[in-house]
Amino acid sequence: MLPLAALADPEPLGMQASPRDLPAYAITPASWLIGTATSLVPRQGETFLEIGEQFDLGYNEVIAANRNSDPWIPKREEPLVIPSRWLVPDAPRDGLVLNIPEMRLYYFRDHGSRVITVPVGLGREDWKTPQGSFRVRGKTVNPTWVIPETIRKERIQENGFSEHSIPGGSPDNPLGKYRLELTLPTYGLHGSNKEWGVGMLVSHGCLRLYNEDIATLFPMIEVGTAGAFVYQPVKVGKHNGRVLVEVHDDIYGFEPALYKTAMQLIAKRGWSAEVDPELLEATIEARTGVPTDVGWVAGPTATAN
Repeated sequence: MLPLAALADPEPLGMQASPRDLPAYAITPASWLIGTATSLVPRQGETFLEIGEQFDLGYNEVIAANRNSDPWIPKREEPLVIPSRWLVPDAPRDGLVLNIPEMRLYYFRDHGSRVITVPVGLGREDWKTPQGSFRVRGKTVNPTWVIPETIRKERIQENGFSEHSIPGGSPDNPLGKYRLELTLPTYGLHGSNKEWGVGMLVSHGCLRLYNEDIATLFPMIEVGTAGAFVYQPVKVGKHNGRVLVEVHDDIYGFEPALYKTAMQLIAKRGWSAEVDPELLEATIEARTGVPTDVGWVAGPTATAN
């Protein structure tokens, strides 16, 4: 849980941020794993929020990979895990794919041969980001936020704010400088005036990106690009012939039996005999968000596929 005091008066984080150099990982139809995990000994005073922004990770990802460390005063006696390694979601490798419980967006390009991935902030518990397919229907620089009536009533009740809209470029505009509008009504991908929300459930359903990330993606993603919001707290794949499982918190409570879900996904791919049930159970329990080898320590090794 993020202390309210830490969010009461956040530092301005630069809606005019420069584009970030985002790697485009090469993949094939038979590959699942992308990225490279690393570690970091935090500097004095460095928090998980700052580490997340530095490595293009969501707050949730840094927390999950380092559950035994204080996010505000991280341990300096041992390195932190930087979880910059992922299994791609089980979805068509075409356009944009958001895995909701992971709070991470994947952009498949060049006919699915390359993928870019960035963290996002999502809808809070009472404004759940929905599942479904969509297309990008428009792109706007410095969008005006026309406040939906339901949100406006909430703002009036909680803070006395009565505006009907907030102009583009205003530091009070939560959309940032760039917005991609979607065919899902009222939903979009955009920057933020409060970048600490990346990797948290803080929005009214839309996807909030680091301003550096949306600045990079905005010119790449064309109107008409296809996409999907999926809900996969458990992802499975293979690397070098070994079964990997990646587990995230079931943030909306849609998949309470994660072990059962994992076993079904593994069985669907015909890999059940290659998995050590005890390692799988421990991986489900830990929910680190890190791809983890759950194969037998000794035994037949399957051909990579």
